[in-house]
Amino acid sequence: MDPLHLRSAGTSLVISFDSGEAEVVHWGADLGADLPDLAILTSPVPHSAIDARVPAALLPQASSSWRGRAALRGSRTADGVSGLDFSARLRVVTAGADGGSAVIVQSDPDAGLTVESTLTLHDAGLLEMRHTVTNDGTTPYRLDELATVLPVAPDAVELLDLTGRWCRERHPQRRAIQQGTWVRTGRHGRTGHDSSLLFAAGTTGFGNRHGKVWATHLAWSGNHEQFADTIGDGRTMIGGSELLGPAEVILEPGGSYTTPALFAAYSDHGLDGITEAFYSWFRSRPHHVLPAASTGLPAGKPRPVVLNTWEAVYFDHNLDTLIELAESAADLGVERFVLDDGWFRGRRDDHAGLGDWYVDETLWPKGLTPLIEAVTSRGMEFGLWVEPEMVNLDSDIARAHPDWIVGPSAVQHKDGGRLPLEWRNQHIIDLVNPEAWKYIYSRIDALLSENNISYLKWDQNRDLLEHGHAGRSSVHEQTLAAYRLFDALRKAHPGVEIESCSSGGARVDLGILERTDRIWGSDCNDALERQTIQRWTGAVVPPELVGSHIGPTTSHTTARTHDLSFRAVTALFGHFGMEWDIRGVQGKDREELKRFIALFKEHRGLLHSGRRVHADVAGDALLLHGVVTDAPAVSGTTAGLFALVSTRTSAAEEPGRIGIPGLEAGRTYRVEAVFPTPEDADYGHTYTQVQPPAWLADGAVANGRFLAEVGLPMPNLNPEHALLLKVTAL
Repeated sequence: MDPLHLRSAGTSLVISFDSGEAEVVHWGADLGADLPDLAILTSPVPHSAIDARVPAALLPQASSSWRGRAALRGSRTADGVSGLDFSARLRVVTAGADGGSAVIVQSDPDAGLTVESTLTLHDAGLLEMRHTVTNDGTTPYRLDELATVLPVAPDAVELLDLTGRWCRERHPQRRAIQQGTWVRTGRHGRTGHDSSLLFAAGTTGFGNRHGKVWATHLAWSGNHEQFADTIGDGRTMIGGSELLGPAEVILEPGGSYTTPALFAAYSDHGLDGITEAFYSWFRSRPHHVLPAASTGLPAGKPRPVVLNTWEAVYFDHNLDTLIELAESAADLGVERFVLDDGWFRGRRDDHAGLGDWYVDETLWPKGLTPLIEAVTSRGMEFGLWVEPEMVNLDSDIARAHPDWIVGPSAVQHKDGGRLPLEWRNQHIIDLVNPEAWKYIYSRIDALLSENNISYLKWDQNRDLLEHGHAGRSSVHEQTLAAYRLFDALRKAHPGVEIESCSSGGARVDLGILERTDRIWGSDCNDALERQTIQRWTGAVVPPELVGSHIGPTTSHTTARTHDLSFRAVTALFGHFGMEWDIRGVQGKDREELKRFIALFKEHRGLLHSGRRVHADVAGDALLLHGVVTDAPAVSGTTAGLFALVSTRTSAAEEPGRIGIPGLEAGRTYRVEAVFPTPEDADYGHTYTQVQPPAWLADGAVANGRFLAEVGLPMPNLNPEHALLLKVTAL
């Protein structure tokens, strides 16, 4: 059987069948159209080892003497004997490719198992992979794991993944790749604050713009594992799988299980190349939110400027106050007004009301209509906070249906069954129960049908711990039921956009992003914390899908105080908004806020369609990141926006020259400061120097190659301040 060769955007994936298995002999740099006889890749057989060559298979298996993690693990019970068919010997039955996609079927008739693998190499080089295992036997098969993996080249010697906690999501950590297995396990029942959105192996010292990188992402919102597995002969696999609970998936005869998609990208120019592959895939989706038509992309709805009420009023829902807030928002240029938690029956704090999705008549005797009309009459959309997957014990629905509350016991809660410990005073409603699912669907459907709501902020404020249905682990089925709930509501209300929030950024993955229009990156609006959170969220998720708000002057989560300009420049590089009592913003601050809102509106077409780029800056006291257009440069148009950010004091007296990446090498550009300029009140407060670099006065003119390779001398910035730069094509 001839090998399969998928090629796209500088990436090749080559699969050989010479061993009888599907073996990935290359995933990495493009190899061109012509391949040699792959027999030249036959490796030696060492002493004290299996007397055959062991393939790095698409589905590594112990039956081929692979000494790392097997892709498929499971067994069956027959005639009272457990553990049968524990080691499958899968061999290729059929394989074929059509354009950028391939389907490979491998089977073991003796074990009664067939695995079909589907692979698609998208136009920008992003690889999408899934496996489906089918039980061809006559007895049930208990599936323990089905992983999706890929080999990386021998020069991949460093590993980068992400970790975090509430209000500090997605921070990077690095380590050397060594023999053994590095496993990142998520047992939250949701993606998790500490989940690694990106799992990347690379060459020594790979950075933003240099080095080879192989990276994966598992598109799943439940329990999961991501890992790098290096065996004794030096070969390394990276990949991931759904983490299944005890007997959580049992395949009856003829039954099948399909893995979550594993997305994978290769880059020979650092992490920014990985990001380009993900962004291209996101933006090619038919249902992706689109920027304004002026960007040259298909016409779509630009991302509206948002005001969320949470840090403005919390649970204090007063109609007069909220209308004042709406008036103030409209004056500033806000385009979407979102009413957060506290609008439904019994909800005065976080102890009660979850599950009772009826408007509280004591707070809203005329329903939400007066507020909605006050918002929409001022030209803004109205959005509403919900948390459909959760329930408080102090709620009408919990009292009426205690059996709908998730617990580990086969004995229902109404009959004395034990519940998991509370988290934020709440429990989980069992969406695996068809009646509970129908109730939740009907209540959210009614809210959307009866009110002029354009947007849902969909929250999920706790982990799914000891999560069971009828006494068995059920995170798998709960996740699929939640997906069905999103899908059904979107189908019934196609004009309503949905934000995925989960205690901030605890459900950020491509599984949930197939069903939502943006994610809330973090509950932390501290601009300094947000620099890291947004940088690494943006490694995979484009900025138009990442909510980024200006919070109060003193952060409610960290108590740090930042200038408005630092908070605003940070928020610009996402889906811009505010979460702040803006009624109190007056005078020069109000004019400055209006200016930044206008800047976002002016440049959001670029911000939400361009390439994200990150300079490789020595040390970590300064960051330079930006967005550059992919459209052909037209004289006088904005080709890029950049932020120079000071995170702390530097050991050097001056920053020196920093390259501005991502521009056309032979094109001439003007680089100039947008904020602060000498006319701005923040000017002297932002800089710490006797004399700034000369180019700041009138701008710098140079071609893209000079700007990238030589760079510009940057000003000394006070810690936790930022300089916004605009690059114009000449």
